Amino acid sequence: MCCGLVWSSLCFSQHDNAFVIYNAKGKVVKYKDLKAKSLAGNLVLFGEYHDNPIVHWLQLELTQDAFEQHGANVMLGFEMFEQDQQAVLNRYLQGAFPEKSLKDSLRLWPNYETDYAPLIEFAKTNKLPCIADNIQRKYASLMFKKGRTAFDTLSPAVRNQMADPFFELDTNLSQYKALKEMASHMPSGAKGSYMVESQAFKDATMAKFILANMQASTFFMHYNGAYHSDFYQGIMWYLLKAKPDLRITTISTVTQSDINTLDKEHLGRADFIICVPENMTKTH
Repeated sequence: MCCGLVWSSLCFSQHDNAFVIYNAKGKVVKYKDLKAKSLAGNLVLFGEYHDNPIVHWLQLELTQDAFEQHGANVMLGFEMFEQDQQAVLNRYLQGAFPEKSLKDSLRLWPNYETDYAPLIEFAKTNKLPCIADNIQRKYASLMFKKGRTAFDTLSPAVRNQMADPFFELDTNLSQYKALKEMASHMPSGAKGSYMVESQAFKDATMAKFILANMQASTFFMHYNGAYHSDFYQGIMWYLLKAKPDLRITTISTVTQSDINTLDKEHLGRADFIICVPENMTKTH
């Protein structure tokens, strides 16, 4: 009977949590710890797995908590919206047209309705600004295929919607080095590409529009793929290069078969690491 109880306990321990939150050193912490540190700063880079429902739920929870503490000073920023969509997004938030028209007007991600609409609707209800801070996909693709010189002929109006194409790039950052290594193992078309430059172009553009919209009193919640801010790089590197006094909290997402101990490869990935079972249901 004792053996049976022990076995039942072990089985339950594998399934009683949908997620575990760790700090950078791999210590288990509570949501209240994540909340306290996040809200004490002025900017959160919330790195997500785009199809993970747990993380999207926690994003909404933290955004609601941020509004409770910081009120109208809260600003939301999205990798999922591109800069040329800003005017339409603003009009929707102001109530100029219904949600159906938003879906008809913008290039929304396939999981918009389940994962990002709750954030947008929360912002609309509470009159919070939302920043479409990513570069247009076609220009990220142009950088990927042809590099920086392909941007010489673009109009000033278009170039205003992105970082300077001749942005600084530190190829010694581990995330970019990993991308370069990945490209070397891809089909021949990718081997000659500018994959690192394309990734960094997105990071630099998002950082540009976060900084362009932040005021002294702003509390900025930013939602981006985890790779864009993991290991305090990507967007964060560009932010701190321009404004070293920002008080940034980073959050990342990982999946593991066993979430009861954080794998060593994830240590130091962010201030807080949300660990979710690999077999968690996906939103798309």
